[in-house]
Amino acid sequence: MSTTSTDEATRIDRAATVPAEQAGMRLDKAAATLLPEFSRTQLTAWIKSGALTVDGAPRAASTRLHGGERLALVAALPRAARWESPQSVAFGIVYEDDDLIVVDKPAGLVVHPGAGNPERTLLNGLLRHRPSLAALPRAGIVHRLDKDTAGLLVVAASAAAQRRLARDIARHRVVRRYVAVVEGVLTGGRDIDRPIGRDPHNRLKQRIAEGGRVARTRVRVQERFRAATAIVAELETGRTHQIRVHLASIGHPLVGDRRYGARGRLPPRPTERLIAVVRAFRRQALHATALELEHPTTSEPLAFASALPDDLTELLSALREDRDSA
Repeated sequence: MSTTSTDEATRIDRAATVPAEQAGMRLDKAAATLLPEFSRTQLTAWIKSGALTVDGAPRAASTRLHGGERLALVAALPRAARWESPQSVAFGIVYEDDDLIVVDKPAGLVVHPGAGNPERTLLNGLLRHRPSLAALPRAGIVHRLDKDTAGLLVVAASAAAQRRLARDIARHRVVRRYVAVVEGVLTGGRDIDRPIGRDPHNRLKQRIAEGGRVARTRVRVQERFRAATAIVAELETGRTHQIRVHLASIGHPLVGDRRYGARGRLPPRPTERLIAVVRAFRRQALHATALELEHPTTSEPLAFASALPDDLTELLSALREDRDSA
């Protein structure tokens, strides 16, 4: 299994065996699980072209697998598809070595280029910081944070590390813990297990959808206020907008998350400071505060933490002041 770079394209050579627990799964879904460093759209295109085969033969994306099949991917990832444009972008680095980089991403920074965000993304900044990442799919990025979510994100710095990290994330061996503030008072923690799929009426949103991708979030109450709750959320899976969709689905959207139903809820007779802070909070109140994983080369346990950004600290302070003065 390898990745090599040429002037025109990156050559991809991957193989994976379908585990028994994926028996009955569609080929495209299994490929997305076993080769998570590539987008599902890209994998589907490779299945259609025959670049991704099952036991040496092309198959339809809808093919149901039995377990034990060998998936093989031999393809070229065009330079244009890798957005290879090093640019100066501001972000924090909490750890790095030859195999990985742990980034502390600020709110407002898009992770990789896409529609509406063609440049000045974290990916572009990573290529400027370490040019050798250009040889890796997605410059080594193995998971993402939403544009307006701040906090920790791990990036592979070698092909072997990318395969190991992608596999560990798929097997739920990487702990990703978030602090969030939601509207309303949660009476207790809960585990949310609801499938998520794209909203057919709004391509920018996700929703709870039967037949969607499995999504599980563990939610625990950290602190209660008069009309809001600070929580800790831990991802078992990593779907797009997962925490935001799951909390909105139980009637507790994240403060500031107007896309998923936040209304700027306030308690009766709130303090003037709380009114001002809530009205000024224009993003989802979500921060990736902790990351725990095994080093992809040495298997050494690693743990990283990120302090809350100023806007979230200010929100929590205003909520406490309002609660204590009531």
